[in-house]
Amino acid sequence: MSIIVVSGTGTEIGKTVVTAAVAAVATAAGRSVAVLKPAQTGVGPDERGDADEVVRLSGAAASAELGRFPEPLAPGTAALRAGLAPVGPRQVAEAARALAAEHDLVLVEGAGGLLVRFDEEGGTLADAAGLLGAPVLVVTPAGLGTLNSTALTAEALRARGIDQLGVVVGSWPAEPDLAARCNLVDLPESAAAPLLGAVPEGAGALDPAAFRAAAGGWLAPALGGTWDADAFAAAQAPAALGSVR
Repeated sequence: MSIIVVSGTGTEIGKTVVTAAVAAVATAAGRSVAVLKPAQTGVGPDERGDADEVVRLSGAAASAELGRFPEPLAPGTAALRAGLAPVGPRQVAEAARALAAEHDLVLVEGAGGLLVRFDEEGGTLADAAGLLGAPVLVVTPAGLGTLNSTALTAEALRARGIDQLGVVVGSWPAEPDLAARCNLVDLPESAAAPLLGAVPEGAGALDPAAFRAAAGGWLAPALGGTWDADAFAAAQAPAALGSVR
């Protein structure tokens, strides 16, 4: 895969840190990695955006933004309120292909969820993934409610004929509750796709060197890491039951 689209079931669930972890593992393996943030919202002109953060944490070779809008809103709404041109799916696909011509791996990190509107025509990250023919890695929260949003995202991908690479928990809590522990088994069923990692909460606050050293242990072999979903789920099983079933 030369292009992976990273989406999520919502906002503030760890997409940027997961993107950085994937980039860190690929970079450590000797691949040239670029990260593309089609629409950065809620960040001022002199602030570090998500793509910049991925590069800082992972050591990725390059980053690019196609649009930056100051208010923390859906990209289409943020662009309209700022009086700026929105970023459409075709722009995203063209930029990703251009980066893929110069790098081994391009990670396209969305804003919010899969079907958040990018422009006035209703274009979405799913449309960009469809134009690219690229698989989507879905980032999801650990706790209660995640099964429904994960299933809805997976259904939307299937309806569009887009491959789902798998699911990564974006912020695994230091003290997971019963729902989070059980969700480790239920998430692959809801997504109809494998669970490919669990990034610990607070990982984004690590020093870049520590982040890069640890990233492979958070991701499954399909993403270049060593994380084992079955072993992790067994270790996290509710003690009173001995398993999550």
